[in-house]
Amino acid sequence: MILLYPSECWSLTCFLLESRGLCLAEGSRGILMVPFARYLAMNKLKKMKRYQVGKVWRRESPALVQGRYREFCQCDFDIAGEFDPMIPDAECLKIMCEILSGLQLGDFLIKVNDRRVVDGMFAVCGVPEDKFRTICTSMDKLDKMPWEDVRHEMVAKKGLAPEVADRIGEYVQCHGGISLVEKLSKDPRLSQSQLALQGLGDLKLLFEYLTLFGIAEKISFDLSLARGLDYYTGVIYEAVLLQSPGWAGKEALNVGSVAAGGRYDGLVAQFDPKGHNVPCVGLSIGVERIFCLVEQKMKASGEKVRTIETQVFVATPQRNFLRERLKIITELWDAGIKAEMLYKNNPKLLTQLLYCEKTDIPLMVIIGEQEQKEGVIKLRSVASREEVTINRESLVAEIQKRLSES
Repeated sequence: MILLYPSECWSLTCFLLESRGLCLAEGSRGILMVPFARYLAMNKLKKMKRYQVGKVWRRESPALVQGRYREFCQCDFDIAGEFDPMIPDAECLKIMCEILSGLQLGDFLIKVNDRRVVDGMFAVCGVPEDKFRTICTSMDKLDKMPWEDVRHEMVAKKGLAPEVADRIGEYVQCHGGISLVEKLSKDPRLSQSQLALQGLGDLKLLFEYLTLFGIAEKISFDLSLARGLDYYTGVIYEAVLLQSPGWAGKEALNVGSVAAGGRYDGLVAQFDPKGHNVPCVGLSIGVERIFCLVEQKMKASGEKVRTIETQVFVATPQRNFLRERLKIITELWDAGIKAEMLYKNNPKLLTQLLYCEKTDIPLMVIIGEQEQKEGVIKLRSVASREEVTINRESLVAEIQKRLSES
């Protein structure tokens, strides 16, 4: 298994987003899409496609083991503007699949639902309209609690009639693909809701686009997905990591969803003095949760978490070789090789060796009087402590070869 370090994770994420035509917006961002919607309204923007990495804050008790913090970093990307149905939504899911696949976090699944289907389901099941949001909040806990516990909360704590809760239970335990969408479109009870039929129609179109994108097998239509935030108006998504077979016997890494989002078509109008609206869709990727997962997997596999990305260390066992080290390190830098040395005129060789071993720098270049006279240089593998002597002019080529093979 190839494990990416946190810095590599986000370099890859930003590269993938920029390759999709998303521009980077500077600065921190509040919870999810709200500041973005305010920005669109204040600047009277009708179209925008962008991503942003910044800090956000959550008003709740942290759960560090699950990667839940009060203050954390996340990456958001959004598409704003009036477009034909489900085209930008499908692209958002395509981007999500590319990022999660590129980060090599293991197998994953993206759950999809529609808030219109949720509200329509509540209506036909008999949920009073004034209880829609509070029942939606309970339903949103189904990824953490069994249905029996969620049902108990709905009935005992929120006053929902038991028979209404049971009707909801018939639906929220359903999940599948486009065949389930088509089945529910003909459901005698659910088809009574025009709102639900609108949502199911868009979901059918979404799955057709996802099939063309080649990612339909990563998407599951899940009626238990609710996303309790009020500003979602249409399709909603949530990405979860699945336990990889390669980690059988290991304790499951319970960090919940690593990405989520959806369509929020009415949010911009709340910040516009004239109530002008701009439809939007977007997703957020949990940076802290992914870092937590990567670190735990590296520890479980015995991999060390490197704090630096240096590939080569330039060393000398003798005094007065600073100028030679500077020449070599310049040559390596110019070739795009990540190299460093100690900022001392005459460092001790043992100090240099210990530094390389402590920081897991893979290669060490050693230059001394004998090497300088013979026009050669020593290349040391730090892990195995094996040394070879190579021609001075072959140094860059040999290092590049070794790095490509590692």
